[in-house]
Amino acid sequence: MGSEPAVGLEQTGNVNLEHVLAVLRRRALLVLLCAVALAGAAYGLSKQQTKRYTATASLVFDNSQQNLQAAGLQVVGSGGSQLPQEQTDLKLTQLGDMAAKTAARLGHGLTAQQVRGDLKVSPEGESSIVDVAATATSPALAAQIANTYATVFVGEQQNANHHYYSSALALVDKQLAASSPRQRQSAAGLALQARAQSLAVLAEMQAGTVQIAQGASIPTAPSSPKTIQNAVMGAILGLILGLGLAFLLERLDRRIREPKDLEAIYRLPLLGVVPQSRALSRSDAGKIDGERAPLASSAEAEAFHLIRAHLRYFNVDRELRTLMVASAAPGDGKTTVARHLAAAAARMGSRVLLIEADLRRPTLARQLGLGPGPGLADVLIGASTLAQAKRTIGLDEPSPATPVSRSFDVLLAGAAPPPNPSELIESQAMEQLLALANSAYELIVIDTPPLTAVSDAFPLLHKVDGVIVVGRVGRNRRDVAERLHETLAGMNAPMLGVVANGLKAGSDAYGYSYDYAPSSPAAPGVPASHPQSAAREPAAYASPALAPALNGVAPQPSVSSIEG
Repeated sequence: MGSEPAVGLEQTGNVNLEHVLAVLRRRALLVLLCAVALAGAAYGLSKQQTKRYTATASLVFDNSQQNLQAAGLQVVGSGGSQLPQEQTDLKLTQLGDMAAKTAARLGHGLTAQQVRGDLKVSPEGESSIVDVAATATSPALAAQIANTYATVFVGEQQNANHHYYSSALALVDKQLAASSPRQRQSAAGLALQARAQSLAVLAEMQAGTVQIAQGASIPTAPSSPKTIQNAVMGAILGLILGLGLAFLLERLDRRIREPKDLEAIYRLPLLGVVPQSRALSRSDAGKIDGERAPLASSAEAEAFHLIRAHLRYFNVDRELRTLMVASAAPGDGKTTVARHLAAAAARMGSRVLLIEADLRRPTLARQLGLGPGPGLADVLIGASTLAQAKRTIGLDEPSPATPVSRSFDVLLAGAAPPPNPSELIESQAMEQLLALANSAYELIVIDTPPLTAVSDAFPLLHKVDGVIVVGRVGRNRRDVAERLHETLAGMNAPMLGVVANGLKAGSDAYGYSYDYAPSSPAAPGVPASHPQSAAREPAAYASPALAPALNGVAPQPSVSSIEG
């Protein structure tokens, strides 16, 4: 029991990772285009910018105050912290009219504002070194500005120190002049004379607390623009923008993108995945009235055999003799799924009847290549019987392996659309037809009109044993599917599962076909044991009544005639 939460977290993480990877696969072109576009834009803008060069001169400050000690002056302590002194040195380098004096010394039409804008003074780590960096369009001019500024600043500091020591020397000389010869010979007088000598030496030496540690050299490469770096940064920003757009578009895209989306919306297990194929919509069900039609590929036929096999596990508490194939919107492929599902069951030896209940826009006759004739509408109004209206679709030729030719019957909608399709489907004649067909066939598959477009098929929801919902991946809208789910749940329809149609080649179809039921919650109105709990049951526990209809064991029909 203690390991169950960990498993759940692992499954959730896998689902989220699969979703992210699926989004990246679908939107890879958009992400790549954004990255290339921003990288190209950054590269182009960098190429158009004027090249600028940066030269750096370094100043070193002497904060030991040895000159003050040598002069016998009082030394002001820094409180044990070097950081305030470094900040003082940095501020001292930026103060004054150094920019104006530098511009005046260089010439070249430079102004103090231009020099100040081209300069950047910054400390070098936590040392007593200050860097003076100058940037210009000419590498030689950048070096001249940095060196000139450093030279002017050092000269100004030396002049300031000379003035300071000269003033101090004048003050000491004044004190000595006011002293008597006896006072001069005293200890205090001798100390004052030594201080005067030191100040005289310091004033003459032009000593200062700052020196040029390293002059600026002429740069050989521009400091800006950094074309390659800008292009790389543009590509990174493009990737981020592309990923953001990809997930935003995915959020705004209301289409159902994966078979798992159908499971989540309808809260039903996935019965199978039908690949995108033109052959499935052609006249490939078999031979029609003796003429054999081309068959779909083995991979496409296998998809419907998997659906048929999955349906074997959905009959725990009741028989599944009558199946309704529905969809949310037109073009989902419910008619194609219905006829191929009927053909798959018929190939296993079952007596199957396919009823086209879409009386408004029937398409089954065109898919099968059948001509006009009586159909469901004619049977319901009493103009024809089931025996007269049905058509037989042959599937294969007799052979030693299959001595009996396989076929199934189809009841088309009719030659002309009736004016009252809803009333016909809801009539007592429809119930009698289903009862008659149920007594003569092991499996009845009913193709219905889209449930969100018209309400014709709703009366059939409680006249069938199970409902299969077909959704086209990449086309169905989430809001339409959610609305249909709410409707079916409210009507307590006997839902079985969903079929994902139109999966593109290269998708992980078999990853969806297997392991389709464990994580799917039960639909509202469907017993907990149907179908989720039944999906884990082995084949031996399938109902004997359902097995003949889907496995090919044909029981004797209760009546021998199928005339209406």
